[in-house]
Order: sequence, then C-alpha cells, then structure tokens
Amino acid sequence: MLIFQHNMKKTLSKLLIDRGMSKTELAKKTGISYNTIMNIGKKDISFNKMVKIADALDVSLDEFR
Repeated sequence: MLIFQHNMKKTLSKLLIDRGMSKTELAKKTGISYNTIMNIGKKDISFNKMVKIADALDVSLDEFR
C-alpha cells in the first residue's frame, strides 16, 4: 500500500503544478481539509475524497493508479 500512496502523492503534486494550483486552493475547491490534503501519501484517504480531488483537477481517478 505504501508504494501506491507514494505514487498518489507524486501524481497529486505534478497535477497541482501543471494546473498552477496550491494545496490550499485544492482544499478550498474540494471542501477537504488542508491537513487531509497534506497527508495524502502518508495516510489512507476515502474514495469519496479522491473523487472530489479528481473532479477538482479535471482528471480521471485512473490518474492516481
């Protein structure tokens, strides 16, 4: 599971850079707490939250696989 989480963190960072969006902006756009966004890759995140993140970044959930 740690490999998947690490890849998720790297993917999220790349997508944020590509879109010129900060983690703070993502938190506001999704309604997910900043702390939860910061802990992606360290702790499990719910499917519903990942859907919100993918929607906010306009990508498929497959991007995080």
